Amino acid sequence: MIGKLLGNRYEILEQLGGGGMAIVYKGRDTFLNRLVTIKVLRPEFTCDEDFVKRFRREAQAVASLSHPNIVSIYDVGRENDVHYLVMEYVEGDNLKNLIRAQGVLPQERVVQIARQVAEALQHAHENNIVHRDIKPQNILITAAGRAKLTDFGIAREATTATLTQTDTVLGSVHYLSPEQARGETADQPSDLYSLGVVMYEMATGVLPFQGDTPIAVALKHIQEVPALPSSLNASVSPGLERIIIRAMAKNIVDRYGSARALLGDLEGLTGQVFQDSGAAAQLDEFATRVIPAVKDKEELFQPARDVSRPKKRRLAWLWGTLAALILVAAFYATFELYVNVPEIQMPNVEGSTLEEARAILQSQGFKNIQENRNYHPTIPPESVISQDPPPETMVKVTRNVTLTISRGPEYRTVPDVIGYTLSDARIKISQHELIVYEPYQEKYSNDYPVGVVMDQDPKPETNLTKWSGVTLYVSKGPQPVLRKIPDLIGLTENQARGELEKVKLKMADNVIRATSADYMQGQIISQNPAGGSEVEEGSEVQVTVSNGPGPERREVEVEARIPDDGKRHELKIIVNDIRGSSEAYKKEHPPGRKVVREVPYYGKAVIQVYIDGKLAGEQTIDKH
Repeated sequence: MIGKLLGNRYEILEQLGGGGMAIVYKGRDTFLNRLVTIKVLRPEFTCDEDFVKRFRREAQAVASLSHPNIVSIYDVGRENDVHYLVMEYVEGDNLKNLIRAQGVLPQERVVQIARQVAEALQHAHENNIVHRDIKPQNILITAAGRAKLTDFGIAREATTATLTQTDTVLGSVHYLSPEQARGETADQPSDLYSLGVVMYEMATGVLPFQGDTPIAVALKHIQEVPALPSSLNASVSPGLERIIIRAMAKNIVDRYGSARALLGDLEGLTGQVFQDSGAAAQLDEFATRVIPAVKDKEELFQPARDVSRPKKRRLAWLWGTLAALILVAAFYATFELYVNVPEIQMPNVEGSTLEEARAILQSQGFKNIQENRNYHPTIPPESVISQDPPPETMVKVTRNVTLTISRGPEYRTVPDVIGYTLSDARIKISQHELIVYEPYQEKYSNDYPVGVVMDQDPKPETNLTKWSGVTLYVSKGPQPVLRKIPDLIGLTENQARGELEKVKLKMADNVIRATSADYMQGQIISQNPAGGSEVEEGSEVQVTVSNGPGPERREVEVEARIPDDGKRHELKIIVNDIRGSSEAYKKEHPPGRKVVREVPYYGKAVIQVYIDGKLAGEQTIDKH
């Protein structure tokens, strides 16, 4: 594609990168002589109408937007089988590479980038466009430091006609909202959740959820609570942490309802010194301000000159002097009460009961104590989860202190998932903000098909703390009947099939054939599984059948003596060899007779001599 001219106008200069749907090139607009970005749909998708429609939808969606924090689209076209978009060229790099290079971004930079992306989303959302793929790779940072949102490739208009659920979960799994992970409709709060993940990554240098597979990561978005950003980066301020946590709330009702609301909180942080985290200097609650000038005492208390004046002027002078005295007293009181206040080290009351915390703070001189209440899985009710300012911070006792108090665990009702498939049960349980214990348990069942939940612990309608686990028992189907495999070696195929049918087993259709000097043609040489093994009823047994030539025919001389008791006796010779058991000789003889016979055999053989049906002798021959 390098050097190709698209639309008789756009020259492709070099490849910049590529995503799942398209390849991105740097190009030049030969008409306007400016650099552009050209996105070309991958060849394997040009025959797929869905992909082509989604690709063209990006142009239609973004073309309706005009915002300094959104990459502009200039043109859209098709040349033969090449579908392409022409966009604004941004000189810089994407946010993902910036995070990789710097690890953790300064908080002021985190807020600045988040504000610009939120402004872009506010503009998009006001135009009924949901991005659905917010991630650092889709946030470009210009050389001047401006953030620009790009790649609306899977965006769609949020209209009544298009708000339909899809079985395909789109977007990058590490930034996916819980509702997207569940395959539900992605709306404006989904973009805000993804932006919360991006802020988390900027502030801590790591992603909130990791996993071996995309499904594992998606389940964590649904089920798990991420580590607090401040536990990974102590310099994260409480204010910024609260914004990130709210943006990443799993329940949409707990999340920011609009980009405008998120912007309001971010703007509240702008200009602040993030002193709460210890990363910056202590915020002075009494910064430089205009105060009345204090006159010299001699000026304030000059005696009145003895000049004859009307009574009204004397009263005015007295009231003026009194007002000045009141002003001085008020300034002095304010200075002593608020400005001339020593700093002390903030005591640590986290983990204490509310009553204990109040007593400790009041004993140190703190009077302005406020309370917030949140659920917590481990901290007992009415105990302090966290405090603002943090412990060991140097503060004035006039400072407001905010305590976050535990309401105790947040409970959820266990849903009834018996009869659900395992995947549906996982989703149902995650929707109730609980998790499935891994690994799930398997049991045989005559009542439930394979892969269906047959039991659960705890039982339905039980109350559990939020994100607690449920053990699922999944059916393996009916208990199998085990059958012992007969020994098939030396049998013919038909004989082997008959023996297997007796025990409700069957011979595999793909019979293997091999040359053998030990077994006659048509005899079974080997079997898998071996004879004597136990397998489930209905299982197949693989056999290997001899193609010959088999062992050579040999003869052995057998000698027998008939009892000399005046009676005739029956002599019978039996040969047991590779062919099985066969009768080689049978005849009556007079008493006292010596009988010698040549008996044929194949391979190893056992020769048995019977007189009148009773075993009279046995010989093993192991010569080939």
